[in-house]
Amino acid sequence: MSQDANKPGANRAELSHLIRLAMPLVAAQLAQMGMGVTDTIMAGRVGALELAGVALGGAVLWPCLMLVSGVVMSTTPIIAQLNGAGRDSEVGEITRQALWIVLVLGALLTLALQNAGPAYLALGIEADIVDVTMGYLSAASWGIVPVLGYFALRYLCEGLSWTKPAMLIAFSALLLKIPLNYWFIFGGWGLDPMGAEGCGWATALVMLLEMLAMICVVSLSRIKRVGLFHGYSAPHLPQIGTLFRLGLPIGMAIFVEFGFFSVVTLLIGRLGPETVAAHQIINNMSGLIFMVPLGLGMATSIRVGFNIGAGRPHAARRVGWLAMASSAGFAIVCIALLLVAGPWLIGLYTEQAQVIGIATSLLGIVACFLIFDGVQVNAMGALRGFKDTKVPFFIAFSCYWLFGFPIAWVLGFGFFPELDLGVLGYWIGLALGLVAASAALGLRFHRISQPAADITMAGV
Repeated sequence: MSQDANKPGANRAELSHLIRLAMPLVAAQLAQMGMGVTDTIMAGRVGALELAGVALGGAVLWPCLMLVSGVVMSTTPIIAQLNGAGRDSEVGEITRQALWIVLVLGALLTLALQNAGPAYLALGIEADIVDVTMGYLSAASWGIVPVLGYFALRYLCEGLSWTKPAMLIAFSALLLKIPLNYWFIFGGWGLDPMGAEGCGWATALVMLLEMLAMICVVSLSRIKRVGLFHGYSAPHLPQIGTLFRLGLPIGMAIFVEFGFFSVVTLLIGRLGPETVAAHQIINNMSGLIFMVPLGLGMATSIRVGFNIGAGRPHAARRVGWLAMASSAGFAIVCIALLLVAGPWLIGLYTEQAQVIGIATSLLGIVACFLIFDGVQVNAMGALRGFKDTKVPFFIAFSCYWLFGFPIAWVLGFGFFPELDLGVLGYWIGLALGLVAASAALGLRFHRISQPAADITMAGV
């Protein structure tokens, strides 16, 4: 073990680095989630049907978007390791190749989302809910390519350990999203009320403005030293292949987790708009809490990658364990808050007594998995910093789809009368999937970060 690993206060110093890096990312994720909260609250004020449409549209939109953004996220550990090794001159070319991925995959995803109606109907969801859902989804899909471009430029900044632009842009977008949502959903100033569809148009417009703001940041700030916009690069298939090999497992890991929650949301759609609305409220509340460990996990990936690039594997290992412990401590505080103030918070989303009653009944099970959700996302972030992405994907897939989903389906779908728990059964399956993932990913990090492990900068 290196002398650095034995220095007094090493944990405190690394935790300080991690928190400084994470705070803007946490704030950015909270602001991003705040836009989802805004959608949920405003759509809920129109009615349960509009809220169900936004929920079911988001259940397809966001996992698909995260799948593609995960591929682009491969630039973060690559750039972080290059930064740690002092090779910033190579960063611009990598990002330009990532933008080709954005353009092609973003266009394909936009087309797919605008034609998703038959898939909803095939799931047995009522036609009137599908109509509202597709109004939201078709409008929001026009923001896919712009927001993926925003992500690519954001990951460039974050890979260079500059996380404040994402925070500032996200909060500005949230402040803009609120009045735009109100205008498009409820009408006024020359616009007719559009309900859920208006929510989708507001989302697409904000996505475009986020991309334009990030272009300004990269063009005019210290990031311009990497020369991203100083030249044109044709698609370079070997480099794009490298990004795909590293990034596709990242995107798939995010997709299988988001998809796990989203498919459950789609199945809950069979239980009626009130149950979907209650599920969406609880999902929104837990998601808001999740933004803190998610932002911390992003910072963990950056900090671990930087330490690996700088030749400090012991420090990289320390960062991972500190992040997981910090996330667990934060979750304990949130559990207490949720159990005490949960019913009051639910009342902020809706005034419908039936929706409030269903949502309140789910608070206990949601509180239980917050610790495991935080641990697994930080373990995943630490593994990305080591460029370990394939095995974590298979772990996530196994825990969510081969373990948690069958439990959710059996307990929630009503196959056996004595085990028919309805929406609660679905949430029990979600929770058990997260418990399994946190344990398996933690063990994987313990193994991959051992001093004797083969750690390289392959693929840089």
